[in-house]
Amino acid sequence: MATRTFSAEGLEHFSDADLISGAIKGAEENFEQLVERYQRPIISYVYRFLNDYDASLDVTQEVFIKVYNSLERYSTDYKFSTWLYRIAHNAAIDHIRRNSRKEQSIEAENSEGTYQLQLESKRPNPEEDRQRSEWRTEIESVVQCLPAAYRELIVLRHGKDLSYVEIAEITSLPLGTVKNRLFRAREMMRELFIERGLTGI
Repeated sequence: MATRTFSAEGLEHFSDADLISGAIKGAEENFEQLVERYQRPIISYVYRFLNDYDASLDVTQEVFIKVYNSLERYSTDYKFSTWLYRIAHNAAIDHIRRNSRKEQSIEAENSEGTYQLQLESKRPNPEEDRQRSEWRTEIESVVQCLPAAYRELIVLRHGKDLSYVEIAEITSLPLGTVKNRLFRAREMMRELFIERGLTGI
């Protein structure tokens, strides 16, 4: 797969379902278009999980190999992106386990948070752009300080704009646990912002 080049011209407007259908029938350029469409978001997602760029590239390649070999088992009952992120989630977990890292246990919280994390914004003026760029840098720094399991949920919710239900499907966590952990993650971030003397996020 990695050594061949296919022409995906004209396929960029196809839906995921159409590309998958064609790929299953042997149109490998369809799969190449899926890779082109999703490889950067998956690399970004895995990197947030592992905090290791080279490892993220390797894991992402593993993800698309698994996807390629599993397309016939994909169910249209789920969004392709949700299925893809679940495979990426499992691949990242496998990588962590292979490298003898122990996942940190997390205590469930019983209250739901209303704190909103603003990662995207409408186009600002130059001064606002500079300020927002600084805020984004601070936010990224704080997110990286979170334990991996918390960090992943923040990235899925606020970076990828996925619903609680989609996050539960990707991570195989109960919906209530997803909400509780996100609440705890936001509280941890708020505490980190306060420690750094930052307000207004």
